[in-house]
Amino acid sequence: RIEAARCPDVVVAKIDPRKLKKKPTVNISISGCQPAPEGYSPTLKWQQQQVANFSAVRQSLNKHRNHWRSQHLDSNVTMPKSEDEEGWKKFCLGERVYSEIDALSDNENLGIDYLKVGFPPLLSIVSRMNQATVTSVLEYLISWFGEKKFTPELGRWLYALLACLEKPLLPEAHSLIRQLARRCSEVRALEESKNEEQISALNLIICLVSRYFDQRDLADEPS
Repeated sequence: RIEAARCPDVVVAKIDPRKLKKKPTVNISISGCQPAPEGYSPTLKWQQQQVANFSAVRQSLNKHRNHWRSQHLDSNVTMPKSEDEEGWKKFCLGERVYSEIDALSDNENLGIDYLKVGFPPLLSIVSRMNQATVTSVLEYLISWFGEKKFTPELGRWLYALLACLEKPLLPEAHSLIRQLARRCSEVRALEESKNEEQISALNLIICLVSRYFDQRDLADEPS
């Protein structure tokens, strides 16, 4: 109380006006997605339809999860351990995409070699994955996508993993899917050949992240 009594009631800070003339540097992080190329922005009706379809897929998956989990996996299917990042990348994408081998070099193979082309996200596989594994594999594939091109194999797995994510999202999953949507928008903006099928796939992932998982600031504005 003695020290407080000695303090003045009003204190004036001494400010050097010369320091105020310098413009401060502000680092701004762009939180939204880059817009779609002109003419390729999805309509609101299309986005709403994709959300409805996705919701139906999730409901069906949850309803039949126990059934599919009880199904025997083929003898050639060996699911990697949750922490095996490289193993999951090869499992989902295949040796060909993982090693960036030309797809035309395998034309002589009449059968499907899943080790080369990757295993599809079969219900019997994804139904066996708990939330920790789903989040880990999603992280592995998004990390891969951050430096590589978008492929159909990647797209199928991203869709399946999003369908397996439980709501409300854990903070880690929340951050991952936002990162995924931004990366999709970057790749879409750089798409020189304007491949409609690929742009549509990227639009779909952005749509699901923004409109189904309620990340509305990342949503495409209706065309």
